Amino acid sequence: MSENKKYYITTPIYYPSGKFHIGTAYTTVLANTVKKYRQMRGYDAYMLTGTDEHGQKIQEVAMSRGKTPQEHVDEMAEVAKELWKKMKIEYNDFIRTTEKRHEEVVAQIFERFVQNGDIYKGEYEGWYCTPCETYFTPTQLVDGKCPDCGREVKKMKEEAYFFNMKKYEKRLIEFYEENPDFIDPVYRKNEIFNNFIKPGLEDLCVTRTSFDWGIKIKNDEKHVIYVWLDALTNYITALGYMSKDETKFNKYWPADLQIVGKDIIRFHGIYWPIFLMALGLPTPKKLLVHGWVMMKDGKMSKSKGNVIYPEVLIDRYGLDSTKYFLLKVLNNGQDGVFTPEGFVEMYNSDLCNDLGNLLNRTIGMINKYFKGKMPQKAKEYTEIDKEFQKIINEKIDSIEKNMDNSHICDALSEIWEIISKANKYIDETMPWVLYKEEKMEELDDVMYHLVEALRKVGIMIKPAMEDTSNSIFEQLNIKDEKLQSWESLKEYPEYNQELKVIEKGQPLFERLEVEKEIEEILELMKK
Repeated sequence: MSENKKYYITTPIYYPSGKFHIGTAYTTVLANTVKKYRQMRGYDAYMLTGTDEHGQKIQEVAMSRGKTPQEHVDEMAEVAKELWKKMKIEYNDFIRTTEKRHEEVVAQIFERFVQNGDIYKGEYEGWYCTPCETYFTPTQLVDGKCPDCGREVKKMKEEAYFFNMKKYEKRLIEFYEENPDFIDPVYRKNEIFNNFIKPGLEDLCVTRTSFDWGIKIKNDEKHVIYVWLDALTNYITALGYMSKDETKFNKYWPADLQIVGKDIIRFHGIYWPIFLMALGLPTPKKLLVHGWVMMKDGKMSKSKGNVIYPEVLIDRYGLDSTKYFLLKVLNNGQDGVFTPEGFVEMYNSDLCNDLGNLLNRTIGMINKYFKGKMPQKAKEYTEIDKEFQKIINEKIDSIEKNMDNSHICDALSEIWEIISKANKYIDETMPWVLYKEEKMEELDDVMYHLVEALRKVGIMIKPAMEDTSNSIFEQLNIKDEKLQSWESLKEYPEYNQELKVIEKGQPLFERLEVEKEIEEILELMKK
C-alpha cells in the first residue's frame, strides 16, 4: 500500500463527567463510518478517539462521587471503551490525557512555547464557565451567560500564563484565505471568522492555579496546564510526537479529517491551528463540524429527564438501526431532533418496509420462480431495465462523491433512493405476470437486476451498517469478496448457476408496533 494512501481521522476526546448519550455516540459512529469507507477504498485508515480527563469539572464530579479524580476517570474510560465495543467502533488508538505518553509531551510543548516567546506570565480576570472550562470577555457573553452552553458564569481573577494569540493572528487569517474549504460546512467557518478572528484575537489563558487536577508546569508547580492546550494536543501526542518513536506521527500527520461538534469549533478552528503553527507543524486538512442531537424540548439534560443513551436503543432495536438513525438525523452541520415517534417511523419505513421488504421479496421470487438458483447475467435489457441500470449508476457516482466528502447522511439518502427505485421496479416489471405468461428469460433479467441492486446496496451500506450488509450477502449467497468490494459497484457479474439463495428469507428488521414502542422508549428515557 502506497504511503500517500494514508487517512488519519479523529473524534474529539470526550469529557468523562458522566455516561455518553447518543450525541457523543453520533460523533464516534460518524468517524467509524468514514474510516471503514476509506478502508474499502484501499486506504490505510487510522482512527483516534479518547477521553479528556483533566480540569476543574472532573475534580468536582469525582469529589461528589466520593472518589479521587484518577479513580473517576479510570472508571469512565472503561465505560467508554465498553460502549465503543458494543457499538463495534474499530478505533486504532484510545488516548487518555492522564497517560504518561500524553502528559510528558504536553509539558515539553509548554516549555517550547515559553522558550519561543509564545507564552508569558500575567494575571487573568474574566468571566469563567466551569462546565466549558473557558474564560470569556464581557462582550462575548450572551445575556450575561456562557455563549457556548448558556449556563451561569462567575467572575474570577488569578495568576496565569498566556499564549500570545495576537502574534499569529495575521498567519491565521492568511491560512483561512488560502484554505477556504478547511471547515465544512463553510457557514461554520464564516461564524468563527466573523465573530472571533476578524474583531481581533484575545491572548489565551493556558494555566490555572485554582485547582490542581492537571499537568503541572515543571518550574512553577502551582500552575496546571489549562484544558485546551492539554486537550487539543492529544491528536499528535497519540501518534508519538516528541517521543522516542515518531514513526506513526511521521506517517499519519497531518490529520485528513477531524470531526468536532459545533460547540468546540472555536477551539479547533482558532487555537489548534495556531498551536500547530507555533510548533512548525502542518495543520489538519479538514474540520468537519456537526450539530447537536436535540430533543423536542431542547438540549438533552438529566434534570429534564430527556436523555437517551445508545445502549438503550441498541439492546431493544439493534445496532444497525441505531447507527442508521444517528447518521440520518444530523445533516451537513445542522442540528437534528430525536423523538420516539421519529425513531419508530424511520425504523418501520426505511429499514423494515423499504430495505427489508426488498430483500424478502427478491429472495421469495427467486425461490418461487427459479427454485432458489441465482439468475444468469442479463443478455437483453428492456427499456425499464436500461433506465433502472442508468439510475443506479448515476446514484453510485453521487453516493461516492458524498462519501468522499464524509457527507454520510446525504449518501444514505441516495442509497435509499436506489432501494425505493428497486421496489418500484418490481411493480413496473410485474414478475408474477411474466411467470404466469412463461416469459422466463425476461423474468430472469428482472431477478438479475434486483440481485444486482441489493448487492450494490449491500456494498454501499457496509461502512455504516456492516451487520446488515453481511446479512444481505449471506441471504443472497454472495461469498466472493470481489463482489462485495467498492470497486465492483459498476460491474455486472455473471453468477454461478450452482449457487442458491437462502430457502426462506430472514427479516433484516422486524416491524414495530408504533404506539407500544413509543411508550417503551419514553419509559426507557426516564430510567
